Amino acid sequence: MLPRTDQPNPLWSSDPDRYWAGIDAAVRDAGLDAPVLALDVDALAYNSADLVARANGVPIRIASKSVRVRHVIDELSRRRGFGGVLAYDLAEAIWLATTSGIDDVLVGYPTTRRSAIAALAGDDEAASRVTVLVDSVDQLDLIDSVCTPGRRAPIRVAIDVDASYRLLRGRVHIGVRRSPVHSRRDATALARIIVRRTGFRLVGIMSYEAQVAGVADAAGSAPRNRAVGLMQRRSMAELRRRRGRVIAELQSLADLEVANAGGTGSIEDTAADPSITDIAAGSGLFGGHLFDGYSRFRPAPALAFGLDVVRRPAAGIVTCAGGGWIASGPPGADRLPKPVWPHGLSYLKAEAAGEVQTPLRGRPADRLRVGDRVWFRHTKSGEVCERAEAVALIERDDGGNPRVRDVVPTYRGEGKCFL
Repeated sequence: MLPRTDQPNPLWSSDPDRYWAGIDAAVRDAGLDAPVLALDVDALAYNSADLVARANGVPIRIASKSVRVRHVIDELSRRRGFGGVLAYDLAEAIWLATTSGIDDVLVGYPTTRRSAIAALAGDDEAASRVTVLVDSVDQLDLIDSVCTPGRRAPIRVAIDVDASYRLLRGRVHIGVRRSPVHSRRDATALARIIVRRTGFRLVGIMSYEAQVAGVADAAGSAPRNRAVGLMQRRSMAELRRRRGRVIAELQSLADLEVANAGGTGSIEDTAADPSITDIAAGSGLFGGHLFDGYSRFRPAPALAFGLDVVRRPAAGIVTCAGGGWIASGPPGADRLPKPVWPHGLSYLKAEAAGEVQTPLRGRPADRLRVGDRVWFRHTKSGEVCERAEAVALIERDDGGNPRVRDVVPTYRGEGKCFL
């Protein structure tokens, strides 16, 4: 599926008009209606190879929330440099472990979904392949309330260790608000409870340095970027010391198999931490435009979606059907899909991306006709796959001529909606 990675001057950067026009033509030749998702397999190959190279020998654990196409997850999980999946929901993790044969699935968030807990407890295969995440005794209690320890195989557990950067004795918090487990003492106290408790087996830890992985360091003014870079360097130095001590302490209490950390934006820094076993990454595979603002890497725009022009309300303006596929996170312009082809289109400030229609203005608008297609990049990566049932896989021959090789279902297309 992932054929070519050795492209010194890839088409998406050397001739973006030809790149996007080729995708548009391939999808039209295949008779696919809009809204339509298209995934360029050469661009995906480029991005996957880049993640592996940046990880410098540390396995990449696929962050499924940033993909949400099982065909792609299955293909990548068999490639060199990748190992395991970081799922975002327990029901999803069980599905991947039992239907795709993926034997190492770490759930990246705690779960309270009782039906999924019961399914895990009642399936020996899933219980041997899936690791749940906890950060408090309350979560252990909830699992026991669904299925008592004597009636189930031991549940594999990892502790979520807060990776945020805290200054002034915690009065300054830089990062996300997730786990209450921050210090070595916090982690050790919870670990001791887990190892003494029947029905659970402590097998790992996870920590996500969002202030590095999720904050662009080349997306603003020079002073802002320098400040971000300084914060990130100091944060990673502190985290490597603290995380290493936590892992060493926990290894004295249990046989740890997993020490997962990082994300697409922090791969180089995370890989330099000798205490971790794998790095979670997913957004860099499809290349959402949120990751255009990083200094050390620039993913290829592998995934895009096309919308049809349905009307021309005024000179210099066209209207597309759909478009309001706003990304999660802090509200702002960077959460809007980015119109990329034809180049030169932009939103109307009074309307932006609409629920069922999106007006766009710009010089290309006068050339577009009803039925023509406009292509967008989503802010994130897998999130857009919740909007469509399938993805068209675009491949090119040696002459650069594109075609739709296959159409594969998204999670939604397989009837799955986990969150």
